Amino acid sequence: MKPCTERIYNGVIKENPTLVLMLGMCPTLAVTTSCTNGFGMGVSTLVVLVMSNLVISALRKVIPDDVRLPAYIVIVASLVTVVELLMEAYVPAIYDALGIYIPLIVVNCIILGRAEAYASKNPPLLSAMDGLGMGLGFTISLSVIGFIRELLGAGTVFGMQVMPAAYKPIAIFIKAPGAFLVLAALVIIMNALKIKNRANAMVQGCDGCCATCAHAREEGKEAQK
Repeated sequence: MKPCTERIYNGVIKENPTLVLMLGMCPTLAVTTSCTNGFGMGVSTLVVLVMSNLVISALRKVIPDDVRLPAYIVIVASLVTVVELLMEAYVPAIYDALGIYIPLIVVNCIILGRAEAYASKNPPLLSAMDGLGMGLGFTISLSVIGFIRELLGAGTVFGMQVMPAAYKPIAIFIKAPGAFLVLAALVIIMNALKIKNRANAMVQGCDGCCATCAHAREEGKEAQK
């Protein structure tokens, strides 16, 4: 698999920030009351991810290690401000719906995490592709969650009525508990498809089941001594 394609596949499937790495939970649970809001939040984060990875990678040999995190935050904050102003100007409805969650992209752990883990160590093109993959994974996840919540909770998709007139909306899906229910269902599907949480892969030979893990048994014996 070509490196650029691998970075996109990694972000969308292998290390999906929402459904595998469990990052960015605040906007995921808060703004996905509709498909429009989920898509808008995802795209705005995607743009910041790609641009911040590109800029940080290009400056990785210039930024001193001692101040790299403050420098990353300044770069991300500048890009978020640009995105916020563009959204206010061209998509005011989505801007109003997302509210405080747009400026909070600055401290989104997905963006800072990719800057530190990947962009600061790799060339600009691969870093941009990494940001694109992670951004697409985040956008798809939020859009799917928003789609399910809006469909079941209001009978609409992108604000258009799609369910029959006799359908009675399940109000819980557009409230906070609905976000947890839908997210849990999607994570179950990811696990059923054998897409393991990244934490499992950090231990060599781990298959995600501690009960049958020889490594876990050895650690338990050591702890008992």
